[in-house]
Amino acid sequence: MSSGASASKELSLILHNIRSAHNVGSIFRTADAAGVFHIYLAGYTPAPVDRFNRENSKISKVALGAEKNVPWSCHEKTEGLIAELEKEGYFIIALEQDKNSKDYKKVTLKRKNVLILGEETSGIERNILDSCDLIAEIPMIGAKESLNVSVAAGIAVFRMIDG
Repeated sequence: MSSGASASKELSLILHNIRSAHNVGSIFRTADAAGVFHIYLAGYTPAPVDRFNRENSKISKVALGAEKNVPWSCHEKTEGLIAELEKEGYFIIALEQDKNSKDYKKVTLKRKNVLILGEETSGIERNILDSCDLIAEIPMIGAKESLNVSVAAGIAVFRMIDG
């Protein structure tokens, strides 16, 4: 693990149905800088390499090698992945706007944590939110209702590892 994350608190990410390879590459770069333990690519989120081990040039262009430094794996179903991680003792956090959300600045990480980031336009589905231990939200003050997923990831990850 890199020096960003505490040795006693592990933070991993689930990228759930993220469409843009550029966003995925940007999140890999942030994850590397912050010392994220693992990235789980779920649903149709593109991977750094395809099933023939060919590099995804859009991800590598933005990640600048971070995709080679941060461990990652692909998973077809986010729901099954969450169930697996819960059995392994992970605290499951979704980053999403929701009536039951908590300000991301007030999130206290446990020993093992995973932060779910969702699809760029529709976010994280209700059934996935319902399976989380906590829903965290970045408050929006301006006219826009949301941030780009890679920007939101950077804000939340660095705040959570420092909090």
